[in-house]
Amino acid sequence: MSFTGFEKNSVGGSIYLKAKSHFLKGCKLTDVLKPEDAKESTFTGTKVVGTLGPSCHEVSSLMEMLSAGMVGGRIDLTWGSLDFHKKSLANLQVAMKQARRLCCTVVDTMGREIMVRRPINVDEKGWPSHEEAISIKAGSKVTLTSKAGVVSSDTMLPITYDKFYRMASKGDTVYIGRYLVSGADAASLYLEVDEVIGQDVVCIAKNDAVLEGLLTVFHTERSSNTVQNLQNDLPLLTQYDKDCLLALSKEHEIDFISLSYTRCADDIREARRFLDSIGMSCTKVLAKVETRQALLNFHGIVNEADGVIISRGNLGLDVLPEKMALVQKTLMQACNLVGKPVLITRVVDTMVNTPRPTRAEATDVANAVLDGVDGILLGAETLRGRYPALTVSTICSICRSAERVFDHAYHYEHLMEIAVDAVGYSAVQGASCPDSEEESASISTSMTGDSPPDSTPGVTTPRNESQSDLSSVDHAAAGRRHVAFQLGNNSKSNLNEDKGLVARSPSGMHKVGTLGANLNMGMAVQGMAAGMAGVDVANGGKRTPYLSKLESIASSAVRTAERIQASLILVYTHTGQTAQLVAKYRPPMPILTLVVPHLVSNSLNWKLEGRANARQCLLNRGLMPMLSAPSPSSDAMMEEAIGIAARIGMVKAHDHVVCVQRVHEDFCVKVISVDDFGRGVKRMGVRASFDSGERPLPHSSSQNFSPFGGDSRGTSFSGSASFARSSVSAAYDSTLRSKAAALLSTLSTNAAGVDIAAVRAALAGVGSE
Repeated sequence: MSFTGFEKNSVGGSIYLKAKSHFLKGCKLTDVLKPEDAKESTFTGTKVVGTLGPSCHEVSSLMEMLSAGMVGGRIDLTWGSLDFHKKSLANLQVAMKQARRLCCTVVDTMGREIMVRRPINVDEKGWPSHEEAISIKAGSKVTLTSKAGVVSSDTMLPITYDKFYRMASKGDTVYIGRYLVSGADAASLYLEVDEVIGQDVVCIAKNDAVLEGLLTVFHTERSSNTVQNLQNDLPLLTQYDKDCLLALSKEHEIDFISLSYTRCADDIREARRFLDSIGMSCTKVLAKVETRQALLNFHGIVNEADGVIISRGNLGLDVLPEKMALVQKTLMQACNLVGKPVLITRVVDTMVNTPRPTRAEATDVANAVLDGVDGILLGAETLRGRYPALTVSTICSICRSAERVFDHAYHYEHLMEIAVDAVGYSAVQGASCPDSEEESASISTSMTGDSPPDSTPGVTTPRNESQSDLSSVDHAAAGRRHVAFQLGNNSKSNLNEDKGLVARSPSGMHKVGTLGANLNMGMAVQGMAAGMAGVDVANGGKRTPYLSKLESIASSAVRTAERIQASLILVYTHTGQTAQLVAKYRPPMPILTLVVPHLVSNSLNWKLEGRANARQCLLNRGLMPMLSAPSPSSDAMMEEAIGIAARIGMVKAHDHVVCVQRVHEDFCVKVISVDDFGRGVKRMGVRASFDSGERPLPHSSSQNFSPFGGDSRGTSFSGSASFARSSVSAAYDSTLRSKAAALLSTLSTNAAGVDIAAVRAALAGVGSE
């Protein structure tokens, strides 16, 4: 069960989180045990990204992985030479052409990683390695030192960060493990800090370990529910990262960068500024969440990033074991609310050496799919594993099985209910929105790397984004209390009474809010409300009709496809935004994303854009991007797309297809049918459907079809008409109508600056759909 959403508490008057369950739909044990039908489409909605390394960097291995279902290739600058990574990306390009499959490229940065210094040898493939392993026994003393010239041994481990001793305190836990290790094998060492002497941190080994390969150091949070550790002041992007990104951008198209140890939204902005400076403005940024501090700042991170990677290896060290599952579910649902891709790591670690995952690993993957994950990021399984292609194939099989029982309808209704609640919340919130960009910026001041005057030199004190300016925090909190009071009429609410997470700084303890509640409340307001209701809270409560129109079109297209039992959704797009919004609602059928490349000019030369947008769609669950040649007729492209879908088994004769496209300035949803031969398009109305014996469309013709029910004649099914009419035009379900009616009575008390009449008129439109 995952925790997201809003709920008005009739007792306390505050808005609390509402649980989202994922019980299986119509799942019978006899059906579960049936093997996959070879005739069925093998499309996997959940994406698989593999890490390229010595086990899979050859063209033949990459072709096998692409054929097995891999849609992304990741290189990690933390380990391996630049020449090796260049060769891996070049081989991936060759494999893509030979396999005729799209594959996005992801570059993982080194960032703030702390490592053990050891001599390195390079093998015949160009991959670095270490000659000897280090054996350590439980109870023995191990010293971590930042002194130069120290040779690594079973009693002394020199590390790359020269101020580590300033961060450590007696009783702290320090984890040392092999690069991309699972944390439960022989190459994992847990140390407890015994004392700090000068630049030496003397520790006691808590377990036996055999350390081999690249060794990374992780200082776990000493508190169980707060952030008390001082953070290292290493740069977000090392000079090596910058040099590698610049060199790679000259030879390859990089679709994503994975930003290691992301702490706050300012980190993502800094990365974007650098990417723009080297001509990589089209590259998207994935934020890696792997520390407690990132959890506290997750609201700002997910709003700023293009996607999120839950780095479960490090995050599992920084979070109590009993809380990890809840944290993972909460992060996934927060990303689902705003329609941004979320990936998880460390899923089938045992497949590094075995051809079959454990039952726990298989269950873990399936549960992640049911929770709403977009993709699986494989690390050691493909980098140094013995079965890279088999691992990809196994993951895809598990994901397909879970997708078949995923309750798509409930997920859709859950998002729509949250949208209706967010509309009312945003309407009242608008009364306390900042009046200027400067005031808005002060409320979400981001953490900087500068040390406060009274902190330890060279070490950054963890600060939450919303606590840098305490007056802004009080202002925002007052606004939230005002909203809670309005929604609860005469009941009172005091958010400061909640027992939330706190961050320690030398000046004392400062409240940063409850992790789950404040996280998801901010997510739903700034994500769902900005999209569905078209209210941009962060920009002074201004309306954004374009986003509202896109959200309405996307949600209605999904409901239409479900009601007519369509086999496919076809989306025309240039940037991929429309297709990603459709994917947000998790339709049960594939989403064929038709990307048309186009020429753009920068006054000096012409550039073909569109290929990168198609590849970047590969990380969104359910999307299947396809490049299409420009054509003066959209019908010709539609015919070609349907023909390709038929050849790969996604549609067959007489199946229905829902198309989302833009006609001039309007967004249009069309319902078409596959012809009798299963190779093209046949438009048909209800009379033709009955005559041919097919399942009929619900209304008189595909051109006038309306998913809201009733007579659609005279209604243009486009963004300029019914979908742009109100911020809740897509909330047509009877349950949502009752919620809207309840919201009308709740908003009877006029708040300052809120046009209640306009809100009532907008919500009244729900009942007339």
